Amino acid sequence: MTRPARLTVLSGPSGVGKGSVIAAVRRRHHQVWLSVSVTTRAPRPGETDGVEYHFVDDDEFARMVAAGELLEHASYAGSSYGTPRRPVEDKLAAGVPALLEIELQGARLVRAAMPDARLVFLAPPSFDELARRLTGRGTEDDERVRRRLDLARIEMAAEDEFDDLIVNDDIESAADRLVALMEITP
Repeated sequence: MTRPARLTVLSGPSGVGKGSVIAAVRRRHHQVWLSVSVTTRAPRPGETDGVEYHFVDDDEFARMVAAGELLEHASYAGSSYGTPRRPVEDKLAAGVPALLEIELQGARLVRAAMPDARLVFLAPPSFDELARRLTGRGTEDDERVRRRLDLARIEMAAEDEFDDLIVNDDIESAADRLVALMEITP
């Protein structure tokens, strides 16, 4: 019988590099399963339903919440996001390492629903470096960057709520530290 795996949750402020670290993990460790979230926001150019997100309307999202189909859910920037419960439970029961990339509120909800989950906080080397990364992306106006930085201060103050802290000073090194915490064997 396969030993159930442990769920790992990666969280951290916008711009810290969560997606880049996860991409590095998945390039080298194909057995890691990354949960695909449900969202009510419209797909961005190049996004595919079921790949980046499962895109649903507000009514379907509300139905999923009412039916208990989401492990966690939250609203952010006018849209709703959530983690489908069943795929996570199925992968863990099959012994497949499962990884969630979610924000602070979602991580807190996962902690309440699955106390054995390992919560990992990805932090920038410094707040100034985070600000440089966010402004350097050039994808948002100054006001939106300021709001993201204000939220980042709140999120960074909550790092003690997490089981582990990884400082993302180098993507490949941060990915290696995450893999070690997930106890993945090659």
